[in-house]
Amino acid sequence: MSRVEPRMLVVVDIDGVVADVRHRLRHVAHRPKDWRSFFAAAAEDPLLEEGAEVVRRLAEGYDVVYLSGRPEGLRSVTERWLATHDLPQGPLRLRPARDFRPSRELKVEVLRELAHDRTVGLLVDDDPGVLEAARAAGFDVLPATWMGEHPELRAAQEREGRT
Repeated sequence: MSRVEPRMLVVVDIDGVVADVRHRLRHVAHRPKDWRSFFAAAAEDPLLEEGAEVVRRLAEGYDVVYLSGRPEGLRSVTERWLATHDLPQGPLRLRPARDFRPSRELKVEVLRELAHDRTVGLLVDDDPGVLEAARAAGFDVLPATWMGEHPELRAAQEREGRT
């Protein structure tokens, strides 16, 4: 009897990949940054249709894991948001409380953890720093470019370790 190998994983970011965060970037564009309002508006994120279609197609051949720099306190909001938008089901990994490392460090660490048990076939992310770090760590990547470049989001992800 032959053993069936598990499908490879596709690891998918949320903000800027399937969730359009542009409406809430105003909260973190200037100092002082209003992180409470920024995260409170996450439930209202519109769906990025192009990203959703990419994830749905990838889910035909991969098992999906969502990996976001959003704080753990947004778990229930994020799970409801993913379900509301009928995105493929999969485990959700979020930023641990009080962990403000750059997203590139956090996400590569999680990719390595996931790779202990399963083959990570692809990472879909919009952050160039995350993509570069993942490539350097030996992971294949798909750049999510459909939301465009937003310096406020990059600063939140890389310098402030907030999303």
